Amino acid sequence: MTAHESLQLISEMLNNSRKDILRSNAKYYMIWGVLLTCFSLAIYILWKTTGQAYWNLLWFAMPLVGFPMDKWIGKREEAVRSENVISRITRGIWLTFCIFSCSVAIFNILFSVVNTSPIGAIAVGTSLSGQIILLFGMAEAITGVALKNWTIKIAGVVTGIGGLALYYGIGLYEEQMLLFTFAGLVLFITGILVKRQNR
Repeated sequence: MTAHESLQLISEMLNNSRKDILRSNAKYYMIWGVLLTCFSLAIYILWKTTGQAYWNLLWFAMPLVGFPMDKWIGKREEAVRSENVISRITRGIWLTFCIFSCSVAIFNILFSVVNTSPIGAIAVGTSLSGQIILLFGMAEAITGVALKNWTIKIAGVVTGIGGLALYYGIGLYEEQMLLFTFAGLVLFITGILVKRQNR
C-alpha cells in the first residue's frame, strides 16, 4: 500500500467514524433536548407562580434523569461502534462545557453571596443564564466543527448568539428560563435533522 492509499484509507475511516458518531449523537441531542425543554419549562412555571428562585435547584435533578438514559444508550451503541479520536474529542468538548458552566454558576453564586452591593449581586446573578447559554452554543458549534456538520454548527450559533440576543431582549428574572427552553428545542430539532441526514 502506497502512502497516498494509506492516507485515503485513514480519511475514509475518519469519515465513516463521523457518520457513526453523528447517527449516535442525534439520539443524545433529542433526549437532552427534551430534558432541557421539560426541566426549564417546569422551573419557569414554578418560579413564575411562586415567585421563588429556589426552584432552580431542580436543575440538579436533570443529570440524575439524563445520565442513566445516556449510559443506557451508550451501552446499546458500544456494540455498534468503537471508541475513536473523534468520539473522544466530542465527549471532551461537552465535558469542558459542563466544567465551565458549573464553574460559572459557582462563581456567580459565591460572588452574589459575598458582594455587599445589592445591585452588584443582582447583576451577577441575572447574567448567569446568558453566560451559560453562550457556553452551550459554543460547545454545540465546536462539536459541529469537529464532526464537519453544518447543521450542528448553525444550531450552535443560533443557540449561543441567538440565545444571548433573546436574553437581553426578554428581561432579567424568571423569563430567563425560557432561554433554556429555546436551547432545548433547538437541540431536539438538531437531533432530528442530523438523524435524517445520516440514516
